[in-house]
Amino acid sequence: MSDLLHSALNGVDKPIRKKLVESYIGLKRNLAESRLDAAGLSAGKLCEAAIRHLQNRALGASTPFGKKIPNFADECRKIISSQTGANITESEKTILPRALVFLYTMRNKRGIGHIGGDVDPNAIDGALIGRVADWIICELVRVNHNLSLEEAQDLVDSLAVRQLPDVWEVAGKKRVLRDGLSAKDQLLLLLYSCKDQSVLTEDLVSWVEYSNPSVLRSRILGKLHKERFVEWDRCSEFVMLSPKGAKYVEDKLLGAEQVAAGDV
Repeated sequence: MSDLLHSALNGVDKPIRKKLVESYIGLKRNLAESRLDAAGLSAGKLCEAAIRHLQNRALGASTPFGKKIPNFADECRKIISSQTGANITESEKTILPRALVFLYTMRNKRGIGHIGGDVDPNAIDGALIGRVADWIICELVRVNHNLSLEEAQDLVDSLAVRQLPDVWEVAGKKRVLRDGLSAKDQLLLLLYSCKDQSVLTEDLVSWVEYSNPSVLRSRILGKLHKERFVEWDRCSEFVMLSPKGAKYVEDKLLGAEQVAAGDV
């Protein structure tokens, strides 16, 4: 998927294109797994990459990566009011900056994964940022390839993230969807998906659905604790993945692209 998207955006400078592709893939994967806070972070990275492309087109230079953009909305207004970009399209000058401001505002002000209100808007917010991100990528593809909007949409649709996530969250439970993993690897992958949070032992046992829960606790979880892959507090019954366990998951169970995109 990433190779095709790189090709579709070959009119964008390579360092910016790399950030665009990584953040977009990360956003779509995080949304597919209902990881809305992580999706919000990916949306912010997408905006920060895209605005640098527009800065190059409109102003002839962009904010270097590693240097903070002081006021995102002000930078977008500079692009809209610029007079220097002779070859910039109307979409890049007037529409894309406004779309980026909207997406960036959603990411910052709504927080995507937030609390409050009578109806939890997280799923609605997530769907919205996904579609706005789709449109931004579609428009960048269209402009850089001189395609019609319909042709660009077909291309972006063909790039949709269709692979199964390794961990699926459903009805308050987590399930490992990758076939062939041992109980040990399932436990570590599930803990990795919880990102620096401790998990109740009974939840882990339930999520793995091991045939003999007592054996899972004593032999597998106990061994992981002894080898320092996890910290298992038998008094509180909470389990947390250690840095050693996280490295094992990243090296043995996840590909480099998944780790870079924040996908599990």
